[in-house]
Amino acid sequence: MEYTLNIKIKLPINQVIEKFNDEDNLKHWQKGLIYREHLSGTKKSTGATSKLVYKIGKREIEMIETITLVDPPEIFHFTFDSKNVYNIQENYFEQLSNNETKWISKNEFKFSGFMKIISFFMYGAFRKQSYAYMKDFKLFVEEGKSVLSN
Repeated sequence: MEYTLNIKIKLPINQVIEKFNDEDNLKHWQKGLIYREHLSGTKKSTGATSKLVYKIGKREIEMIETITLVDPPEIFHFTFDSKNVYNIQENYFEQLSNNETKWISKNEFKFSGFMKIISFFMYGAFRKQSYAYMKDFKLFVEEGKSVLSN
């Protein structure tokens, strides 16, 4: 399953990247994030790995994030590996004007086990969740609104 999403953020690219790159900000725009733990490599650099744990509904989902490419300020690529789901995410940031940045997120999901069967029916849910994170990031960066206040 593959899809590309984009969102415009009314801030210069350097401010957007500063917020995107700050690990302490994740909790403000990734609803359900319980914690993040650095595992290996140099933080924020290609090859670094971290464990992320989310609460989604009544379930906890653990995944390993690997940074696969960092070329600031435009490119940040990751993989996320969890039980039966592997996500390749490519993030591109484009300066549109002095005060507007476009965030483009390309996602590819690979499934195994039972997820291979139900993924066919879950396309919309995956896409919707990805876009929700993007909208929450936009609200946090532009207006300082955190998902923790909801």
